[in-house]
Amino acid sequence: MKTTQPNVIVIQTFHLPKAVVWKAITNHNHMVEWFFHNIPDFKAEVGFKTAFNVKVPSRDFMHLWEIKEVLPEEKIVYNWKYKGFEGDSFVTFQLNAFNNKTKLTVTVEIVEDFDDTIPEFKLESCEQGWNYFIKDSLVSYLEENYNS
Repeated sequence: MKTTQPNVIVIQTFHLPKAVVWKAITNHNHMVEWFFHNIPDFKAEVGFKTAFNVKVPSRDFMHLWEIKEVLPEEKIVYNWKYKGFEGDSFVTFQLNAFNNKTKLTVTVEIVEDFDDTIPEFKLESCEQGWNYFIKDSLVSYLEENYNS
């Protein structure tokens, strides 16, 4: 993932109120169900930091998150990087309500190049990962827990 590449943008609409989607993307108990099971803690508060490891067969990726902006039920922005690897990014979750629905837009902006010789840091991997998290995992979680 490079600063010269377009932002990764994933958009999903839910037939749920913004408050429900917001809770799913910012409440630790919900996040461990659909996002990363090993997030040790999470608070939707500017300055909150957390770190957790994700193992893949070839290496460990220690995720480092810091919350940079919070507008309750509107937007949350993380600084997202990995310990021991070059690269830096911001991930924005933006919620918009319309016609009793909520549109979630996730935008990944690269602010320092990642080493794309590492397969997990290729643009295609980032796109696949975010599409999985939002369009598969979060959709399934919300359908199972909030839709009749």
